[in-house]
Amino acid sequence: MSDFRTKYQITEYCHHFLADYICEGDCCVDATCGNGNDTLFLCQNVGRAGKVYAFDVQETAVENTRRRLTEAGCEDRAVLICGGHEHMSSYVREKISVIMFNFGYLPGGDHSLATKAETSLMAVKQGLDLLKTGGVMGLCIYSGGDTGYEEKEALLGYLKNLDPGKWLVLIHEFYNRKNDPPLPVFVIRLK
Repeated sequence: MSDFRTKYQITEYCHHFLADYICEGDCCVDATCGNGNDTLFLCQNVGRAGKVYAFDVQETAVENTRRRLTEAGCEDRAVLICGGHEHMSSYVREKISVIMFNFGYLPGGDHSLATKAETSLMAVKQGLDLLKTGGVMGLCIYSGGDTGYEEKEALLGYLKNLDPGKWLVLIHEFYNRKNDPPLPVFVIRLK
């Protein structure tokens, strides 16, 4: 991993924030596995005794992730699911320490295949139910494209109304960047 303090890429920033919430043997979820970067990060942090569930609707994304994990020797820690993250609760039964989302489209893939507000909101709700006390959900929200603004508004509108006695919602932003920079959001379960 490169030094996030000099590049400030959203995914590296989120990895840095989330690493403190993962312990050896934990169970985590990558709700949008894409090319496997977040899945690998989670697998490395949960260690040999941990487990990571990784979801993506595109078979190419699941295969890219499988290849990346195999090259790193972490394939036995992950359960890869070619299916929508809105079905997360059908697969995950454990309490989760960290859940990661990267909304939008597969980097280098077909831009017409992107996450949608309706299914993303369903997945976030299920993910929050799965989080253990002290667990955190990381959301990388990209708001460009045809559906990005709608998805961003739906997600932020929902998160704004979470019970503050039960949830802490932190929104970070790249304040001096133009053209709809990505928005890192973290939701911590307090109770």
